[in-house]
Amino acid sequence: MFTLGDRRPNKTCAGYSRRDFLRVGALGVGGLTLPNMLAAKAAASQLGIPVHDRAVVLLFLQGGPPHIEFFDPKMTAPAEFRSITGEIKTKSPGVTFGGTFPRLASMTDKFSIVRSYASGNSGHTYLKTTSGDNPLKAAMSAMYAKLVGINDRDSGMPTNVLVKPEAIDPKLKLNSNFETGALPTLTDPGPLGASYRAFDPAGGGQLKENLEMRVSADRFEDRRGLLGQLDALRRDIDASGAAESAGKYHQQAFETVTGGVADAFDWTKEDPQTIARYDTRPLFDEKKLQRWHDMKRASNKLGLQMLMARRLCEAGCGFVTVSDCGWDYHANNNSPKNMAGIYPMGGQVDHAVSAFIEDCHARGLSDKILLVVTGEMGRTPRINKNGGRDHYGNLTSLLVAGGGLKMGQVIGQSDRTASEPATDRYNPHHLMGTVMHSLFDVGELRITPGLPRDVVDAITEAPVIPALV
Repeated sequence: MFTLGDRRPNKTCAGYSRRDFLRVGALGVGGLTLPNMLAAKAAASQLGIPVHDRAVVLLFLQGGPPHIEFFDPKMTAPAEFRSITGEIKTKSPGVTFGGTFPRLASMTDKFSIVRSYASGNSGHTYLKTTSGDNPLKAAMSAMYAKLVGINDRDSGMPTNVLVKPEAIDPKLKLNSNFETGALPTLTDPGPLGASYRAFDPAGGGQLKENLEMRVSADRFEDRRGLLGQLDALRRDIDASGAAESAGKYHQQAFETVTGGVADAFDWTKEDPQTIARYDTRPLFDEKKLQRWHDMKRASNKLGLQMLMARRLCEAGCGFVTVSDCGWDYHANNNSPKNMAGIYPMGGQVDHAVSAFIEDCHARGLSDKILLVVTGEMGRTPRINKNGGRDHYGNLTSLLVAGGGLKMGQVIGQSDRTASEPATDRYNPHHLMGTVMHSLFDVGELRITPGLPRDVVDAITEAPVIPALV
């Protein structure tokens, strides 16, 4: 147990002492301290869980991105079906994307598109996609954490993290987790238990509660002040040699807070040129989009969210969910007429995702990080009377990059109006199987003793998208 505090003895209105604003070793789930949690994680690793040295970043576009304007523009279809943004040629002969994706169009050898993927959703529900429609109704990220532990054994990083726009700018009040519905193990405990909720650096999550990071907003509104305090504590302890006498997992708990976790979440430590390549804030004024009811959670922070995701994966996080809201395109006065929001929003995805893929290649991380870009649904092929598209579950955009899978492909085809798959239909269950195939040696997982059988069965029984694995 150690405490990082403020010398002033007063308390906040909530009753928290400013002298004790950070305690490592505070009680966690089931009475475990953080050092004990780390020790349990290390002990679990001795079971020989067949996990690959990989991480997953799931970019979840909430509200339903229009699949025709994304990667299946159908310019040969009747006018009421075609992409409103036109089309753009890609690096792959004969393949075109919607007109807001020029950067991704120039690098199709580095990722694969699935044109016959259907989420099966026709309403706002996130569970089916993010859980892979598994029988436990638990997020894929929570299932991963259930098997490998909630902290990385080397760095102490949480293995399941949710990155919202508020993680980049804590002053935002977008409530951008989920627009409607609930996602077990991210917003609610779900069947795997509360300790497998995602760690939310924007303000919440079980690990943050365990560390008792309860700081008055008026004192620490700028989180860099907290990082400065942690740096000072590190220097003091290094100088005194106190850490040398602590147990292995107490030392690791200390490093979790003062080192890897703090550094990984501080995207400002990146090279300015890298930040500039990712940064999507100059692309559009988010306030202009937020005036529309269905886009009130839209944000221009996606590029920096993706940068944070890459940093978290490098630091030992195994599953990062990046939330991007505002993907509603009914054009019914709750969103812009004629789907005008697709231009800033689609351009932002093009910028952020291409930066992430290029960065991973430059850093030699392409096989180490699997990127999945999808949404809860697609959009109706026929444009409605307002010039928009409504909810549609029979086709959904899906991009996959890295993770040891086969890249440079367009997998499957839709029919002439992008209304139905014209080849084998893939669904969220196939997506989960493919993701877990990248994370685990699934054959070995099936016969590994000591693991929760319901989780193992849900993973090993899921089909894959054959062309990817």
